[in-house]
Amino acid sequence: MDAVEQTARIGCEGLIRKILGYDPNADIALIERAFAVARDAHASQKRDNGEPYLTHPLAVAGILAGFRLDVASIATALLHDTVEDTGVTYDALQAKFGRTIADLVDGVTKLTRLELQSDRTKQAENFRKLVLAMSRDIRVLIVKLADRLHNMRTLHHVRRSDRRERIAHETMDIYAPLAGRIGMDRVKTELQNLAFAELETEANSTIQARLNYLRGQGADVIEEVRLELARICREAGVALIEVIGREKSPFSIWEKMQRRNVAFEQLSDIMAFRVLVPSREDCYVALGAVHAGYPVIAGRFKDYISTPKANGYQSLHTGVTLRQPRNQKIEVQIRTPEMHDVAENGVASHWVYKEVPGEADGTQDPGVNTVISSLRRLRWVQDLLEIIENSAAPDEFLENTKLELYQDQVFCFTPKGQLIQLPRGATPVDFAYAVHSQVGDGCVGVKINGRLMPLRHELQNGDQVEIMTARGGTPSPSWERFVVTGKARARIRRHLAQTQRETHLDAGRAALARAFRREGVDGSEKVLDAALKGLKCASRDDLYVAVGNGNLAPKDVVRAAYPELRQGGRAPRMIPGLQHPATGRAGAGPGGMALVGLGAGISVHFAGCCHPLPGDRIVGIVAQGKGITVHTAGCQTLESFAATPERFMDIDWDYESVAKPGSNAGARAGPGEIHVGRISVIAANEPSMLATLTNTAARHDGTVVNLKIVNRQLDFMEILVDVEVRDLRHLSSVIAGMRGTSGITQVERARA
Repeated sequence: MDAVEQTARIGCEGLIRKILGYDPNADIALIERAFAVARDAHASQKRDNGEPYLTHPLAVAGILAGFRLDVASIATALLHDTVEDTGVTYDALQAKFGRTIADLVDGVTKLTRLELQSDRTKQAENFRKLVLAMSRDIRVLIVKLADRLHNMRTLHHVRRSDRRERIAHETMDIYAPLAGRIGMDRVKTELQNLAFAELETEANSTIQARLNYLRGQGADVIEEVRLELARICREAGVALIEVIGREKSPFSIWEKMQRRNVAFEQLSDIMAFRVLVPSREDCYVALGAVHAGYPVIAGRFKDYISTPKANGYQSLHTGVTLRQPRNQKIEVQIRTPEMHDVAENGVASHWVYKEVPGEADGTQDPGVNTVISSLRRLRWVQDLLEIIENSAAPDEFLENTKLELYQDQVFCFTPKGQLIQLPRGATPVDFAYAVHSQVGDGCVGVKINGRLMPLRHELQNGDQVEIMTARGGTPSPSWERFVVTGKARARIRRHLAQTQRETHLDAGRAALARAFRREGVDGSEKVLDAALKGLKCASRDDLYVAVGNGNLAPKDVVRAAYPELRQGGRAPRMIPGLQHPATGRAGAGPGGMALVGLGAGISVHFAGCCHPLPGDRIVGIVAQGKGITVHTAGCQTLESFAATPERFMDIDWDYESVAKPGSNAGARAGPGEIHVGRISVIAANEPSMLATLTNTAARHDGTVVNLKIVNRQLDFMEILVDVEVRDLRHLSSVIAGMRGTSGITQVERARA
């Protein structure tokens, strides 16, 4: 036995000891067979660091054994790369290990194949397959997370920096949030920290250095506070098990710095403590002891025991301030050992690790393993499946699922008391779609805590929400601008796409009928069907839509159907002034700063849908005979031009000319140049409110030039306000002033 095989054998024996430690009756023969297949299959392969490839599946299996998973999952970990990287086939695995393990390996393999692609569409398809796979058996996701965790731990061995960055981005965007959604907080935190170290190397090093400095300044602070908390709890008669103290992770510190826009020195709660007690009742006794022992920080208490998170997480959270001389803020979490296990390991803590009868050969009754069946019914997994059905394009699916994964939750109630969990910032429309898709589609109004409120109102914890619906109601296009859940956005976009397609289809059919009549030729369905291939349209309806949305000219369809009508070759369509794009400055738009990236003499117009301001990222859209229309880069109107990318122009504000006092452009577009920004305001329906709005704008050096009340109810009104400002920063100052004004409940920049 050579050294490599001996090392592998030692690793396998260690894995078996770990499994027997929590499951003495485990099928060790299955693990031995899986190890033997993996050893032979990967015998000649090496990892990026030069180690035998077998070390990777062994490490992944060890991670799963640490979660006390069943032997089928651990065997899958040992075999997860065999089909992808070696000559082992699915049929061979099924013959040797049964259908269940073969299906698990196959699920992980399909994902890995697509991960090798860096293209965003492939990434979206990868994630789509992951959602479908984990909806059938959540163990596919758990094995995948363990695989990704070990790959991230060894990421520094990957030589190509672009590949390291891609893997880190994918981990941060998809796998860490997924780990959080199934409650595996320990895995989520480690994935985030490893990805953060790769993506933000300098920030990570700075935070680590600062933490090391603080440890040196007060190495015993955490231990002292831990002992003090334990003493306070015991004196209050709490049956204490343990108090654990820790620093918050570098990524969570950086995230809080970004969210609050503060420096490290301004953070006061970088320490967190966990108090473990025997029972649910003891949690509340311990909470009383902590609140009696320290000043409480207002607004920091959260009860996740009475209202658990969607992933099953339960705990009491509170924030307190230490006594003088420390005067530091700390976070305290109070829970039972069982709650702590769920908080750290999520669904893995519920797993039935003992062998399920018939599982080895894949013949078990689907109802035998209650854990698998309950996990398949996870509400958020079902929401992701619905997003798959409603999303038209892979990129759209990826965007909507990311919205669904990143959630700081609020808890609201239906009039009958049903608890609905939503992400922070959710609106009544998100609530309606969370209740049911048809409720969302038919939503026309809302009562929150008995009062009529606008549909864009931001929900708060404990709100009672009553959705008012109308039969035959349909989603409004404006909803897409304020909903925050992926499920709501996917459903709204699907409806809008269907409506738009029907409109284009009718318009295209009518336009073609007119074009064929003008030429005096037959425009029957048979004639159109014969022309489909040459026009690169899959069906007759697609042809009508292409004509209706302007991608095909009716006369081109007629000439494709009747080639004899062509009168010689057609010259390519030319757009004046764009044959030789200049990098010089164009004249400023109406009242606007000069722009870079336009040719001389081109007419420029600012879009009324998004009201671009200096400071916004902008793009230009070419309109033949009308010059250039300037939009913000995030303007939703741009989606209607997606099929004609040649109309997009890369332009920007000419900031340099503003900075040069001697330049002509600077004279035209100096710091005092005026632009119009549009603001959407929700305010109390009071007689003095309009005067308050205009006075607030004036106090921040803004002039109201137009004002429109778009919705007026008994308690509130929605108002669109056009304000003359210098740039984006000036508009933000006006918005901030309005947000701090009594009677105004919501202010945001309007996008239409």
